[in-house]
Amino acid sequence: MNQYLNVFIMFLVAAGIGVLALIVGWVLGPKKPSKAKNMSYESGNDPIGNARERFPVHFYLVAMLFIIFDIETAFFYPLAVAYNKLGLFAFYEALAFVFLVGIGYFYILKKGILDWK
Repeated sequence: MNQYLNVFIMFLVAAGIGVLALIVGWVLGPKKPSKAKNMSYESGNDPIGNARERFPVHFYLVAMLFIIFDIETAFFYPLAVAYNKLGLFAFYEALAFVFLVGIGYFYILKKGILDWK
């Protein structure tokens, strides 16, 4: 029962921080909106053109590749933590995983997905 109490207290603290951040933003935030304040702002540049323009598929492919390699990192962390318990099995498992990801990496290199044209 004590385990659940700790989780509940942590949930209340997290919710409290979120609510407090919203309240502080509302109290200290701007009160008089204007056209200049409401204008979108990106990377220090004024917006030019339409926000609904299409992007090439290449951008989405690179984003998916980033997610794949991010998942690879998420796989290796628990493997490294439990390495002493798993022993040589963990090493071979990691080797097989790197091999499969390497095959995928060479495939995308061959297809030219990472070439910026």
